[in-house]
Amino acid sequence: MDADLPPNWTIEECRTYTAASSDRELEYRIYRHESGDLRVKVAPASLDGEEHPGYALTVTSYPGLEFSETTRVRTVLRFERCDRIAAQFLDLFSACYDGPGSLEDALEYAADRTREHR
Repeated sequence: MDADLPPNWTIEECRTYTAASSDRELEYRIYRHESGDLRVKVAPASLDGEEHPGYALTVTSYPGLEFSETTRVRTVLRFERCDRIAAQFLDLFSACYDGPGSLEDALEYAADRTREHR
Protein backbone atom coordinates (compact mmCIF):
# COMPACT_ATOMS: atom_id res chain seq x y z
CA MET A 1 0.00 0.00 0.00
CA ASP A 2 3.03 2.30 0.33
CA ALA A 3 2.65 3.81 -3.15
CA ASP A 4 -1.06 4.40 -2.59
CA LEU A 5 -0.66 6.52 0.55
CA PRO A 6 -2.07 10.04 0.46
CA PRO A 7 0.85 12.49 0.23
CA ASN A 8 0.53 13.69 3.83
CA TRP A 9 0.82 10.20 5.39
CA THR A 10 3.85 7.99 6.08
CA ILE A 11 4.32 4.50 7.36
CA GLU A 12 5.89 4.91 10.77
CA GLU A 13 6.29 1.21 11.51
CA CYS A 14 5.57 -2.05 9.73
CA ARG A 15 6.33 -5.43 11.21
CA THR A 16 5.60 -9.10 10.70
CA TYR A 17 6.05 -11.48 13.63
CA THR A 18 5.02 -14.83 15.04
CA ALA A 19 3.29 -14.62 18.40
CA ALA A 20 4.60 -16.81 21.25
CA SER A 21 1.18 -18.42 21.72
CA SER A 22 0.66 -19.21 18.03
CA ASP A 23 2.42 -20.49 14.95
CA ARG A 24 0.57 -18.01 12.74
CA GLU A 25 2.48 -15.08 11.33
CA LEU A 26 0.91 -11.76 12.32
CA GLU A 27 1.40 -8.22 11.01
CA TYR A 28 0.91 -4.68 12.12
CA ARG A 29 1.35 -1.29 10.53
CA ILE A 30 1.29 2.24 11.92
CA TYR A 31 0.61 5.31 9.79
CA ARG A 32 1.38 8.86 10.92
CA HIS A 33 -0.06 12.08 9.55
CA GLU A 34 2.56 14.69 8.63
CA SER A 35 1.17 17.05 11.29
CA GLY A 36 2.07 14.47 13.94
CA ASP A 37 -1.43 14.91 15.38
CA LEU A 38 -2.86 11.56 14.31
CA ARG A 39 -1.61 7.98 14.24
CA VAL A 40 -3.54 5.11 12.63
CA LYS A 41 -2.71 1.52 13.61
CA VAL A 42 -3.66 -1.76 11.96
CA ALA A 43 -2.74 -4.55 14.39
CA PRO A 44 -3.96 -7.84 15.85
CA ALA A 45 -6.87 -7.10 18.19
CA SER A 46 -5.12 -9.21 20.83
CA LEU A 47 -2.37 -6.56 21.19
CA ASP A 48 -4.92 -4.31 22.86
CA GLY A 49 -5.96 -7.05 25.27
CA GLU A 50 -8.98 -8.16 23.28
CA GLU A 51 -9.86 -11.80 22.91
CA HIS A 52 -11.56 -11.00 19.61
CA PRO A 53 -9.80 -12.71 16.69
CA GLY A 54 -8.66 -10.61 13.80
CA TYR A 55 -7.26 -7.13 13.33
CA ALA A 56 -8.27 -3.81 14.82
CA LEU A 57 -8.07 -0.38 13.23
CA THR A 58 -7.37 2.18 15.94
CA VAL A 59 -6.61 5.88 15.79
CA THR A 60 -4.74 7.98 18.33
CA SER A 61 -5.14 11.73 18.31
CA TYR A 62 -2.21 13.76 19.61
CA PRO A 63 -0.01 10.68 20.20
CA GLY A 64 2.61 11.03 22.89
CA LEU A 65 0.88 13.94 24.59
CA GLU A 66 -0.81 13.86 27.98
CA PHE A 67 -4.27 14.32 26.47
CA SER A 68 -3.91 11.77 23.64
CA GLU A 69 -6.96 9.67 22.97
CA THR A 70 -7.14 6.26 21.29
CA THR A 71 -10.32 5.04 19.63
CA ARG A 72 -11.07 1.69 18.02
CA VAL A 73 -12.72 2.29 14.67
CA ARG A 74 -13.27 -1.25 13.45
CA THR A 75 -12.28 -4.90 13.90
CA VAL A 76 -12.17 -7.36 10.98
CA LEU A 77 -10.79 -10.85 10.51
CA ARG A 78 -7.90 -10.35 8.05
CA PHE A 79 -4.96 -7.93 7.96
CA GLU A 80 -5.40 -7.15 4.26
CA ARG A 81 -9.01 -6.08 4.75
CA CYS A 82 -8.16 -3.98 7.80
CA ASP A 83 -5.34 -2.31 5.87
CA ARG A 84 -7.74 -1.50 2.99
CA ILE A 85 -10.15 0.06 5.49
CA ALA A 86 -7.21 2.03 6.92
CA ALA A 87 -6.40 3.31 3.42
CA GLN A 88 -9.98 4.49 3.06
CA PHE A 89 -9.74 6.15 6.50
CA LEU A 90 -6.51 7.95 5.50
CA ASP A 91 -8.12 9.28 2.31
CA LEU A 92 -11.29 10.44 4.07
CA PHE A 93 -9.34 12.11 6.88
CA SER A 94 -7.07 13.88 4.39
CA ALA A 95 -10.05 15.15 2.40
CA CYS A 96 -11.58 16.76 5.48
CA TYR A 97 -8.52 17.84 7.50
CA ASP A 98 -7.65 21.51 7.29
CA GLY A 99 -5.22 22.06 10.15
CA PRO A 100 -5.20 21.55 13.92
CA GLY A 101 -8.59 23.19 14.50
CA SER A 102 -10.33 20.62 12.32
CA LEU A 103 -8.65 17.44 13.58
CA GLU A 104 -11.63 16.28 15.63
CA ASP A 105 -14.06 16.97 12.78
CA ALA A 106 -11.88 15.15 10.23
CA LEU A 107 -11.39 12.24 12.65
CA GLU A 108 -15.11 11.93 13.27
CA TYR A 109 -15.86 12.17 9.54
CA ALA A 110 -13.38 9.43 8.58
CA ALA A 111 -14.23 7.16 11.52
CA ASP A 112 -17.97 7.40 10.89
CA ARG A 113 -17.54 6.42 7.24
CA THR A 114 -15.22 3.48 7.90
CA ARG A 115 -16.98 2.13 11.01
CA GLU A 116 -19.25 -0.88 10.60
CA HIS A 117 -22.88 0.25 10.82
CA ARG A 118 -25.40 -2.22 12.18
